Amino acid sequence: MDARRSDRRPGERIGPSTAAFFQAVIAARPHPEQGFRTCLGILSLTKSYSAERVDAACRRGILIKARSVASIRSILQNGLDRTFLDEPSEHQPLRHGNIRGWDYFH
Repeated sequence: MDARRSDRRPGERIGPSTAAFFQAVIAARPHPEQGFRTCLGILSLTKSYSAERVDAACRRGILIKARSVASIRSILQNGLDRTFLDEPSEHQPLRHGNIRGWDYFH
């Protein structure tokens, strides 16, 4: 059995993003064993936060290339797990006299 695969299994119980985060943490260390403490810290966050929130925080952590428990905890504390970076904004484009529209160019 692949050692890296078995390291992700606890993360898979939380969610797919957590499993991917665990894999990224272990791959980022020169020795996979160095990432275990970080993975254990992420698992302990499920005592204070729901599995869905921890998984969403890990998803955001992957997108911003965070690799520490402190980063994931900060995402959770600030509610950033509830916002998604890849969703399109519902805001309309700015309208201002100094901004040229599509019809300005020939």
